[in-house]
This record gives sequence, C-alpha cells and structure tokens, in this order.
Amino acid sequence: MTVASLRELAHDAAASRVGLGAFNVIHLEHATMFCAAAEEAARPVVLQISENAVKYHGALEPILAGTLAVARASSAPVVVHLDHAESPNLVRQAVELGVQSVMYDGSHLPDDENRAMTAELAAFCHDRGVSIEAELGEVGGKNGVHAPGARTDPGDAARFVEATGVDLLAVAVGSSHAMSTRDAVLDLELIARLREAVPVPLVLHGSSGVSDEGMQAAIRAGMTKINVSTHVNKVFTETIRTWLDEHPGVVDSRKYFTAASTAVVVEVARLLRLYAS
Repeated sequence: MTVASLRELAHDAAASRVGLGAFNVIHLEHATMFCAAAEEAARPVVLQISENAVKYHGALEPILAGTLAVARASSAPVVVHLDHAESPNLVRQAVELGVQSVMYDGSHLPDDENRAMTAELAAFCHDRGVSIEAELGEVGGKNGVHAPGARTDPGDAARFVEATGVDLLAVAVGSSHAMSTRDAVLDLELIARLREAVPVPLVLHGSSGVSDEGMQAAIRAGMTKINVSTHVNKVFTETIRTWLDEHPGVVDSRKYFTAASTAVVVEVARLLRLYAS
C-alpha cells in the first residue's frame, strides 16, 4: 500500500477540484472490492468502518484488522477510516489499532460539548499522526433526526474548524443518509460559500442519493470527500437477487458473492473516475 494520509489526499483533491471517494466497509469483502476498484481506476480510496458496522461485528478489532491487511496489500493509495463514531473511546481505540483517520460525530451533543470533545480528540489524533473529520450539526435524514432541508451555516462552520482544529468538515447541503433513490438536490450555492469560508476540505455524507450530474456539480462547487454506502449496497444486493433467481440450486455463498463483488468493483471504479473527471 502507498501509505496514505486522509488530510493530504483531501487537500490535494480540493486543490484540484476533484472528488475523493469514500466507501463503507460492512463485510471484509467490501474492503477487497474497493481496493480492486481503486487499482482499476488508478485513484485513491477511503475505506470506512462505521460505528454501526462495529456494533454489527460485536467489536472493532476483527473487521479493522482485516481491512488494514487488505489496504496494505493494495497498490492504490488507501486510507482506513473510522466513520461516524459517537464514542470518544471508540475513536481512541481505533487510533491505537492503526486507523489513518477518524470521523468523530459529536453532533448529538450540545454545541459547546461537541466543540470541546472534538478539539480534545483532534489533539489526540494529531499527536499520533492521524487525521480527523467532524461535523457541527447532524447530516439530514439519519434515523429520522433531520430532514434533507438541514443546512450548515458557513460562518458557524468556519468558527467550528477554528475552535477544534479538525482536518475535514462534514456539512449539510441537501443530502440525506440511506437514500435508495438518486434524486437529492444539493445546494450548490451553499457549497461554494462553505468552500470560501472553511479552510479545510468539505465532506458530503449521504452521497448515495445524488445523481452523477449532481455529484460532479457539487465537486466543481467545492465538495471534496464523497461518502457512499447505500448505493453500493444496493448494487451488491440486487446482483445477488438476480444471480440466485438464475441459479436456484446454488448454496455456495462464494459463487453469488463473487458475482456481486464483480458488479460492485465495476460501479465503484466508475464512480472514482467520475469524481475525478
């Protein structure tokens, strides 16, 4: 693996006005797929393990150790990243276990507590050479907490970055988590204002709900790190459904996982190229 820093990759992408693709690892096969796609597209990639995925596996270390091993074997620049961690202890554990970056999500806290904890974790991460992403308000739609109408104020965003020292900032500009359709309309004018106000690369959560054209427009406006999960899961699951309908007697999961993995590699490589075009 080319040793990759999220901070450096994101700043390079922001300077070039291209997107940096970040995809969620739920099963170890996801890490393999995303690295293969990055190699095919000749683009860097971020492998993200969310707190929800950690809960699914029952612990961080097994899925993280496997993902790190896959990343180290890749010829592409790869970052292994802890995503949407609400637990400060999980952030600290992930850093000690070898992640290159974390996303601390303190948006459920009162603003002053979020800023204080984010700043504390930023100092902890930076002392260990780890990048940190954060957000000052929840991104719309997850668990029904916010509607896609939620918006990040540029002035608030700039002050949050100054107060905390984070390397990347997730912002609310019209996307929503867990969308299975790609019809979200992003606020491009707000993205441009945020890009002007905020001195660090911007992160779009909920990118699965954005069309190809909408994503390219958002990147041109100033969005950098592009987080995708639901769209990839949809490709994977729909491929398995179709494959099993066509092969009803098969019981070996490797066969239908291989078919689904191939489809995901093709789609993720396409997205990585799209974000850089």
